[in-house]
Amino acid sequence: MYPFIRMFKEILVHRNDPPLALGAAHVSHHMCWPWDIDLWKELNNGRTLTLYDLGRIPMARRSGMVSALRRMRWGMTIAGTTVRYRRRVRVFEQVEMRSRLLCWDARFLYLEQSMWKKDGECSSHAVYRVAVTDSNGIVPTKRVTEEMGLTCASPPMPDWVVQWTKAEAHRPWPPMPGA
Repeated sequence: MYPFIRMFKEILVHRNDPPLALGAAHVSHHMCWPWDIDLWKELNNGRTLTLYDLGRIPMARRSGMVSALRRMRWGMTIAGTTVRYRRRVRVFEQVEMRSRLLCWDARFLYLEQSMWKKDGECSSHAVYRVAVTDSNGIVPTKRVTEEMGLTCASPPMPDWVVQWTKAEAHRPWPPMPGA
């Protein structure tokens, strides 16, 4: 089940946070609850992606994205994700989540998120390729960023993100039957 109560809590807790500067991280704190774990008593990998929503939505609000979406009646959809899991998060462990707008190209915004354990180790890291849509399809990011109040060019796309986007361009779609 989607963690609606936790989402409402995050929106409430961060409702008066100041706007985020371009590249600045929204920082939030979360606990791994018993309903977040898998059979090995650690944070389930799918639940990790759901919990990243708890940082991404308030970050989007603080960056001006949510206001632009509402004003223009646009939607937002995840067009791709790459995740690296490195350290287990056990039940009742707390993590610090960092979420930020990384960069953009002509079609997509790239959002970066990470979870950090109390000992300073990164447990997971995700990058999302996000498309803003209207009734005609994908809205160009130039228009989206202008509506967000960003008049500058995108920060440089990190090389590893460039390589990921190139790899995705070569990935067959739709996948082969039976795959």
